[in-house]
Amino acid sequence: MNTAQIAAAASAAAARAGDNSSLAFDVDRVRQDFPILSQEVHGKPLVYLDNGASAQKPRQVIDAMSNAYETYYANVHRGVHFLSQRSTEEYEAARKKIATFLNARSENEIVFTGSATEAINLVAHAYGRTFLKEGDEIILSHMEHHANIVPWQLLRDDIGVVLRIVPVDEDGNLMFEEYEKLLNPKTKLVAMTHISNALGTIVPIGDIIRLAHDQGAKVLVDGCQAVPHMDVDMQALGADFYVFAPHKVYGPTGIGVLYGREELLNTMPPWQGGGDMIVNVSFEKSTFQKAPLRFEAGTPAIVEAIGLGAAIDYVSTLGMENIAAHEEGLLHYATEKLSAVDGLRIIGQAREKAAIVSFVMECAHPHDIGTIVDRAGVAIRTGHHCAEPIMDRYGVSATARASFGLYSTREEVDVLADAIGFVREMFG
Repeated sequence: MNTAQIAAAASAAAARAGDNSSLAFDVDRVRQDFPILSQEVHGKPLVYLDNGASAQKPRQVIDAMSNAYETYYANVHRGVHFLSQRSTEEYEAARKKIATFLNARSENEIVFTGSATEAINLVAHAYGRTFLKEGDEIILSHMEHHANIVPWQLLRDDIGVVLRIVPVDEDGNLMFEEYEKLLNPKTKLVAMTHISNALGTIVPIGDIIRLAHDQGAKVLVDGCQAVPHMDVDMQALGADFYVFAPHKVYGPTGIGVLYGREELLNTMPPWQGGGDMIVNVSFEKSTFQKAPLRFEAGTPAIVEAIGLGAAIDYVSTLGMENIAAHEEGLLHYATEKLSAVDGLRIIGQAREKAAIVSFVMECAHPHDIGTIVDRAGVAIRTGHHCAEPIMDRYGVSATARASFGLYSTREEVDVLADAIGFVREMFG
């Protein structure tokens, strides 16, 4: 993220959540909110650099979920008793927090799902199978996570849509001019990541959306790596669908979020049937709720939604602009430190990047790297990161990936660099 983006994020976040820019970002103080960070691994202080896979949880989230279970847990929407009413209020309050956080026009545009992957599958099923037909084209990028590839392949195999792929250059930049060339009257949907989980590339998603809309196409954005790192404004972006994973933004697992334009959601049929999404049921006919409830069949992830609400409160209090600036500094520092290691190659050095550094070494396989640095207490990710096509693009089977969060420090980068130096000594 460059200076202009940070400034824009600061302005937008301040307007919505209150100006926190006067509060210095005290990472040492922030770390005290995360109980897991105080432990040792293999006799060494834990250095957790796997935030791209899943982030740790602050005490505020843990306490909110524990409090719900201990003091007012009950099923939502159905009960007239006190506990059910309280649970329903807290559950729906979380939905409103997310709507405000994303600057959605209404909480009715926020659908709770089981995961971000489920959210994409929901759109592929309920929108894709309703509004797309054989020969229609869907544009993806070479950087997509499997979760934003496989649902569209299943749709292709089912109804005959055509998938078009936008390439990336050697540095990991999306080749925007190639995207422009792919757009045509057959383009009906663009499904693209906001930030690559494997490379850290920040995609110019606002321009992607604008050109798609000019062509009359709808846009789904995979925002799983964007929401934890930068301010995301639905009204400014204009996305038709936007998904994110709460567990990556310091909230719980077992829940996902789908943003969808309300008028669009209400044209889509339910994709699962059951309680809470119905108005009336008879053996002859059933009628369904409007969005968002029409997409929330069955008992939802009640306490997880409440935990997500607490996570949104937490990052909003810190200020997304402060988080972005902190992580920007870490990215530059880590890039400099790792680039100095002989035989280490960073995969993905796009002009605009989030705090993710993916790399390979001439002397060691990524899995060996991950195993050895783990003995120094450092947790990184190794493998293809559920993004095999981009691995193929660079001619590698896997990378080692350090992904930073709001509690990461330069001292932890130093520990990582020293551990990688030891890998070099062992195998070099």
